[in-house]
Amino acid sequence: MYFSKIVLRKDVPAENLAQLLRGDGYHFHQQLWRLFESKNKNRRDFIYREQSLGKWPCFYTISQRQPEDRTGFWEIQVKDFAPKLVVGQQLAFSLRANPVRSKDKFDEKGQRRSVRHDVVMDAKWGYDKTKRPPLAELMQQAGWEWLQARMVKQGFQVQPEQLRVDGYQQHRFFKKGQTIRLSTLDFDGLLTVIQVDDFLNMLSNGIGYAKGFGCGMMLVRKV
Repeated sequence: MYFSKIVLRKDVPAENLAQLLRGDGYHFHQQLWRLFESKNKNRRDFIYREQSLGKWPCFYTISQRQPEDRTGFWEIQVKDFAPKLVVGQQLAFSLRANPVRSKDKFDEKGQRRSVRHDVVMDAKWGYDKTKRPPLAELMQQAGWEWLQARMVKQGFQVQPEQLRVDGYQQHRFFKKGQTIRLSTLDFDGLLTVIQVDDFLNMLSNGIGYAKGFGCGMMLVRKV
């Protein structure tokens, strides 16, 4: 596995720069996909996190193959991704996720299907308008409940007082004539590793949905 930092070069010709900076999250998805092209065009073997400063693109990726830039537009730093971890180790972490909860819904024919709901909006509409908590409280509580339901299976533990949830955003992307809507939350805090293999698997493959749009990659550092 490889960990890469990918930054748009400052000397990109002006005629190419406008093309690279246009568009939305799906456009960036396409740009990164080209760095990891394979014979199987439907195969995605990387996750990424956008860390752009202003409008200048910067990305971190974890991938099974090294990225290859055939355009000369990207500055790429690559190192092996093989963290040495032990049970009980504490790490600071940062995560941008697409937190949803699934609910069963019946269509007009009585057939059941699972529908994903944005956890913040789902929590919001669970209150009467006169009793609804501030958005900051809704983000913290809904985000905590979403992470709590997943973290043990992913090999880590977080205490609620060591977690900050904020940065709620709703996104709209356009893909081949279709509109894709999703929301994101930012999680920051301290975690404890409780199962090394499961935690490493989560770091390599991400957590939650919408990984193709930059969600689910957890960045960690020693404390």
